[in-house]
This record gives sequence, structure tokens and C-alpha cells, in this order.
Amino acid sequence: MLSMESLKEYGVKTNEGLARCCNMEAFYFKMITANVNDANFDKLGKALEAKDLKEAFEAAHALKGVAGNLALDPLYDAICEIVEPLRAGEDRDYTEAYKKVTDARDRLIAII
Repeated sequence: MLSMESLKEYGVKTNEGLARCCNMEAFYFKMITANVNDANFDKLGKALEAKDLKEAFEAAHALKGVAGNLALDPLYDAICEIVEPLRAGEDRDYTEAYKKVTDARDRLIAII
């Protein structure tokens, strides 16, 4: 069940994320739930599979912004590993990096 304690255990800086949501806990939880269902996760996976680096970057960059604003550090850190190489247009195998993103997302889903 989603709680401030479960988020802290996951590695979230809850004070920062909550402050960005005007200290409204229900709104913060709603934003987190919306984030894990963001279509950009699927968009990122499909773009990586198609080797569409521009589309992959756009999806990853959007996910990075939301995860950062919500202080979802484990998810944010995983996404950061993929954003910069995509920004640079590095054509490489992103399988492991994308797996880190999906694993971090799955761990977050598990506490919701």
C-alpha cells in the first residue's frame, strides 16, 4: 500500500516530492500513481526496439522530468542512465539500461 513510509523505503526523498505538490499528500500519491502508468514507458521501449533514438530520447526525457519532480530517486537514477546516451544519439544496445528503468518502475508499482 502506498504510504510515505513505503516510499521512503523505496528510496524517495518524500519531503522534496511532497513539497513540490504543495504538501498535499493525496495529490502527491495521485501524481506518483499517474507516473507509473505514463505512456512514455511503453513509448520508450518501442522506440528502443525500433532504434528510433530521437523518439526514445523524448520519452526518456519526459519520464526523467516527472520522476525528478516527484523525487522518485531510484526511478530517476535509472532513467538518467539512459537519457544522456540517447541525447548524444549513441546507437548502442540499451537492453540493460531499459531493464533498470522497468525494474525500478516495477518496484514502485509493487508498493502502490
